Amino acid sequence: MKLRVYGAVLAALTLTLVGCSGKADTGGGAGTDKSGVKTGEGVTDSKITLGALTDMTGVYASLGKSVTQAQQLWVKETNAAGGICDRQIELTVRDHGYDPQKAIAAYTELEPDVLGFAQFIGSPFVAAVEQRIDGQDKGIVLPQAWSANLLGSEYVRVIGATYDVETINLIDFLLAEKRIAKGDKIGHVYFEGDYGENALAGSEHAAKEAGLTVVEQKIKPTDNDMTAQVSALKQAGVKAIVISAGPRQAASLVGVAAATGFDVPVVGNNSAYAPQLLATQAGAALQKDYYIGSSTLPIGDSAEGPAKLAKAYAAQYPKDGLDNGVIAGYNAASVFGEALKKACESKDLTREGVDKALLTIKGFGSDFGISHDFTDPAAPSTRETVIMKPDAKTPGGLKVVRPAEVAPAAESFATKS
Repeated sequence: MKLRVYGAVLAALTLTLVGCSGKADTGGGAGTDKSGVKTGEGVTDSKITLGALTDMTGVYASLGKSVTQAQQLWVKETNAAGGICDRQIELTVRDHGYDPQKAIAAYTELEPDVLGFAQFIGSPFVAAVEQRIDGQDKGIVLPQAWSANLLGSEYVRVIGATYDVETINLIDFLLAEKRIAKGDKIGHVYFEGDYGENALAGSEHAAKEAGLTVVEQKIKPTDNDMTAQVSALKQAGVKAIVISAGPRQAASLVGVAAATGFDVPVVGNNSAYAPQLLATQAGAALQKDYYIGSSTLPIGDSAEGPAKLAKAYAAQYPKDGLDNGVIAGYNAASVFGEALKKACESKDLTREGVDKALLTIKGFGSDFGISHDFTDPAAPSTRETVIMKPDAKTPGGLKVVRPAEVAPAAESFATKS
């Protein structure tokens, strides 16, 4: 998701934001409650307020809706069970529509009044305020983005394998299935900017380790027709394709390849799929030979964690379909909740106290197929990837074809941070 298509705008906004917090402190303030728990921004004697900066109307609207509703479900369940630290949880949501100015304005508006952010869609927007987060705000941000360039901050914490590691695992899957072999060429179609370039770093590393050659095709987020890219890769003689772009680009690439008789497997990062694609003309082709990597089981999996969440989500939102944004959102909220519980035990619900608590969490999230470790800010919370395939018969549109694994090349890879 981290697409620097707004680079100049974001750079200017970053310069404006650094050093100007403008804290109103109306969402709670520094102090100690009657039970001896220290409090700060976003925390009162009866309430803990978290922020969610989402995209409900832009490029990732379907993802944003699922992530947000899953987090609202978590809030409802948590409050029904008594809350955390004798306080009810409140989620304050702002839709930025994947617009840089709206996103950063929304962060500036909410930051003084929330303890932290359980959601922030759009890596370029997170990057634009990261210096301010690390330098003065120090509130935890759990972005729905997986660029390795977000690693290294104690406060901006990536949940899952970064795009580079995920890509290495995807290529390992193709090697293990004998779909590609030493000496082959593989294509890589990727968004310009940090998302695509981070994924490209992974494919280049995997190629070097396996004796492959990468044929690059860089695209812009506004490029929706992949005909030229398919033609170039077909002419180059690639045996497989990696796509690090959005769902629309993935559907075009797979559909065009099928229509032109270019029969090669395609693998994509977790941001390169949405179940709504199965209802398009590319639906049949996607189900034939397209694969997705992610650091959770799909929402339609029969394992207890996804099955329980799918049932609860469907009961709460009966008119809405399932996708992996549901697990991503719920998992992020649960991570924040676990940090809050540990901070409460230490009697410190300040931002500093919650951050210290997050740094103690490991072995978390196994209900969704992969355990996460948050003790090292410079490392992704996991290097494991589940490989899935589109399937219209499965709720959520994905089925597992390889359980969570980490390739040797991914295990040894030094992520950029």
